[in-house]
Amino acid sequence: MAMPARRLVLWCPDWPVVTAVRVAELEPLSPAAVFLANRVVACSATARESGVRRGMRRREAQGRCPELVVFDHDPARDARLFESVVVAVEDLVPGVEVVRPGLLAMPARGPARYFGGEEVAAERLVDQVDAQAGAECRIGAADGLFASILAARRARHVPPGTSADFLSPLPIEEVEQLGDLLGSKRSAQAELVDLLRRLGIRTLGEFAALGSSEVTTRFGNTALLAHRAARGLEERPVERRQPPPELEVAEKLDPPVDRVDRAAFVAKALADELHAKLDGLGLACTRLGISARTENGEELHRVWRCAEPLTPAATADRVRWQLDGWLSGKGNRERPTAGLGELNLRPAEVVGSGGLQLDLLNAATGEAAARAARAFARVQGMLGPEAVVTGVLGGGRDLRDRVRFVPWGDERAPALAAEPPWPGRIPPPSPTVVPDESWQARVLDEAGDPVRLTDRKLLTGAPSRVEVSGGRSRAVVGWAGPWPIAERWWVDLLACGSGRTAPDSQVSPRAAARMQVVLEAAAEGEESEAGEVALLLVHERGDWWVQGVYR
Repeated sequence: MAMPARRLVLWCPDWPVVTAVRVAELEPLSPAAVFLANRVVACSATARESGVRRGMRRREAQGRCPELVVFDHDPARDARLFESVVVAVEDLVPGVEVVRPGLLAMPARGPARYFGGEEVAAERLVDQVDAQAGAECRIGAADGLFASILAARRARHVPPGTSADFLSPLPIEEVEQLGDLLGSKRSAQAELVDLLRRLGIRTLGEFAALGSSEVTTRFGNTALLAHRAARGLEERPVERRQPPPELEVAEKLDPPVDRVDRAAFVAKALADELHAKLDGLGLACTRLGISARTENGEELHRVWRCAEPLTPAATADRVRWQLDGWLSGKGNRERPTAGLGELNLRPAEVVGSGGLQLDLLNAATGEAAARAARAFARVQGMLGPEAVVTGVLGGGRDLRDRVRFVPWGDERAPALAAEPPWPGRIPPPSPTVVPDESWQARVLDEAGDPVRLTDRKLLTGAPSRVEVSGGRSRAVVGWAGPWPIAERWWVDLLACGSGRTAPDSQVSPRAAARMQVVLEAAAEGEESEAGEVALLLVHERGDWWVQGVYR
């Protein structure tokens, strides 16, 4: 397995707050916080001393710190002012990549050889940023970008080959830092952290000890990326071959542009053109080079890095932020002496889009989404509306109750309330296989007698073997339950009190119990799934039924 590339990462703490305070010309130590969707996304050290925390609601934050200065989240402002930091670093180190405003990554080998070591290079960079940009920063070094980000947050130098050891004792909440690497919101990482904590996983080392295939099948692609990061690996190599030159897109600006809004309009058209070329070749861009040339021949260039493939909208945003930084003259570079006469976008790194496993309905944008919609409508025209359906999550306690399928084009609102309270519903992770019709099963004790439920919903014996649909039985190596289910128990009482006949099946009472069992691995030569398999069993109508399979 190839060693992850050695990286230096520069992190400016609380950068959204720092920029907001600077623009507002407030005192640097003012208690301040930046909010998005009424929640704190960043706060100053002074605000933290009063109890303000990331993710806190605005009312609670102001209650803990009445003098708190409130700012709206503005990525363009953050990127514009971060240009001064990037310029300061580029004076010492080439090959700088912007991960997000407030976070820079660069190869460690060149600076270490030139300055006489990674730690010496880090000290020089800190002094440089302080002198030229007036910004506080921390620098970390490690193998792999994720480990380097966490090292920078702690101002640590992690020796080569020890990134996995450095990550192992860190709390599982550090997975949320992947939002910085992905350039995306942290909601998916926060949900994963919450799930892992409920499963008893408290550190990155415990998460890294899980098998990759189990993580992928149970938790999805987001968890796989987090799992690789926790192991000290990278989602892909940092250095890749240069993409073919035909992917480059450029636009001559006549007359030259010196305003951000006009340049951003051109950038959007270029982003759409670039992604049309990438789609035609089955590629996606993960590192974007942005170049511009002024009328007087001044050359401007910057690389933005993102672990997830850029969409046209994300590409246009990064170009707009970068143009704002250039045209405003931030950094030790003066504002360009003339308007921009040429704008150029070029993928610095591409990956095959076939292996990205994007969500077709949510991640597809622009022409790709339109093509998908036209194809779905055409299939519906040939085979009927029910031929193309999408799943909608709703409320309910059973697995089948929580998902319903609606025809493509119809409103996808859930039929039942998807949010709690649903006491007794199946907790995550959900089974990987849910049969359309439950499979009948037999649960046997050590004597070979069927295991039933008593009137008090207790087992008549400890499960020893399970036989599914008349197949060969397999030994039980672990089990939990049973958990009784009593739904709509009041219906019979209402029917008897009103003198009506028995209720219909849609509102009839239901009494059942669930149990989870883990079966031993199939013997060699048996036609069965390799490895241990866990089943979700339901006792109903006097029999056991397999409602889900965990693999």
